[in-house]
Amino acid sequence: MKSLEDYIVTIPDFPKPGVMFRDVTSVLKDPDGFRLAIDELTKLLDGIEYDVIAGVESRGFLIGAPIAYNKKKSLVPIRKKGKLPRETVEETYDLEYGTATIEVHKDDILPGQKVVIIDDLIATGGTVAAAAHLVESLGGEVVKMIFLIELEDLKGREKLKGYDVASVVSYKGL
Repeated sequence: MKSLEDYIVTIPDFPKPGVMFRDVTSVLKDPDGFRLAIDELTKLLDGIEYDVIAGVESRGFLIGAPIAYNKKKSLVPIRKKGKLPRETVEETYDLEYGTATIEVHKDDILPGQKVVIIDDLIATGGTVAAAAHLVESLGGEVVKMIFLIELEDLKGREKLKGYDVASVVSYKGL
């Protein structure tokens, strides 16, 4: 039986020399790989009580949707600024070169709801930390953060101290 690592294609020197790019789309395109990914992510939620899965743009939607469907939970998209049509709240955060802003509909997370944040990959942790602040600004409680891949050397977990963070596959090195 294949492991999830067998489905992840690594592209050396992308997007720049010295970087080992871990391609999640190679998992999604393979029916067995995709099923394995969803099953493994779902296992990370065993014993966790939650109401909402918040998927971070854009691959967080793709892997969050089947879990939300299977578990009969709400799926809330956290998107880049300007992509959502109703009233939103937003959070701006630092990138390596500049800033980015994400937002969520103001009425998608209600006070007291327990929220799982899901994304395909955790690197520096900036995006998911901003997503957590959005959830909390609406009165939600982040009860878990799950990722398919973790890039350990970028120390994203350090930015997420105090949160319950789990990943399926971890890589050392860039």
